[in-house]
Amino acid sequence: MAHRITINDVASAAGVSRQTVSRALNDKGEIDGDTKQRVLDAARELGYRPSRFARGLVRPDTTSIGLVVPDLLNPFFTEVAAAALEAARAKGWHVVIYDTADSVDEELSTLRVIGSQVDAVVGYFNLSETQLDQHTQGIPVVLIGREHHAPRFSSIRIEGAQGIRAAVDHLVAAGHRRIGMIDHAHAEPSDKHRWFRDAMAAHGLPTNAVAGAVQSVDGGAGALTELLTNHPDLTAIFTFNDIIAIGALRATRRQGRDLAVIGFDGLQLGTVVDPALTTVALDTRRIGALAVEQAARLMAGDEPLSGDEMVVQAVLLVRESA
Repeated sequence: MAHRITINDVASAAGVSRQTVSRALNDKGEIDGDTKQRVLDAARELGYRPSRFARGLVRPDTTSIGLVVPDLLNPFFTEVAAAALEAARAKGWHVVIYDTADSVDEELSTLRVIGSQVDAVVGYFNLSETQLDQHTQGIPVVLIGREHHAPRFSSIRIEGAQGIRAAVDHLVAAGHRRIGMIDHAHAEPSDKHRWFRDAMAAHGLPTNAVAGAVQSVDGGAGALTELLTNHPDLTAIFTFNDIIAIGALRATRRQGRDLAVIGFDGLQLGTVVDPALTTVALDTRRIGALAVEQAARLMAGDEPLSGDEMVVQAVLLVRESA
């Protein structure tokens, strides 16, 4: 992992003591103006932002984190947000939640608003890490579901390969050989699509039956209709998430088709649809708790969790739909 910039790095770059850096950054009057400017220039060039905790400027009940999600209408992100709120509340922190409508432009607008108002940002982003670095004004950033490289960033990694492999194994064991996938509608295939292709290839099965869907019930229903029009021999479907899967279930019922459907997320909502949704489930409580823990470590200047500690593993949850 890249070296995390500390007050000692600033002191070394400016050719002064750690105490002088502290005085300059806290606007104390005991140093001359040229020295103060040299320290501020070094801090800016290095991308150093002093921790509010380290400076003793905050109490726990004044700490705020910004939680950025792409769609609060999707129950998955609502569950993650609830878990983050619970973990933050235990620390006496405040959480401000922002919905970016899965839009890069909205992500940029959000960061312009919250960059100076919160002590850390956690969430889901389509922006490049360079863009995030430019627009978060030096505060810690926790990325959910993607890797990080910048030293003031950390990650929570979603590992879905094993769960999706188990889902495909389950379908194959039930006799399915023509299995399609409904991915999201973004320009680039998702990691789930890649994991699905790998799992299908392990069984020597074709992977050409794929459609993209807007992440909604109606999006899933429309994509299912498209898939069956182009591949009428399909007997099973794996979907990007549970919301899309519920739409696919609705479309199969309307068309009178007997089609196995497996989602991804593990929403509680999947237990109340009929048939109950088989899914590759994620622990949303763990995602929210890890997001807050990573933010806490970054703000305190500690090393973030790494390796298996920051991984959320997806597991197959068999219900009635497949």
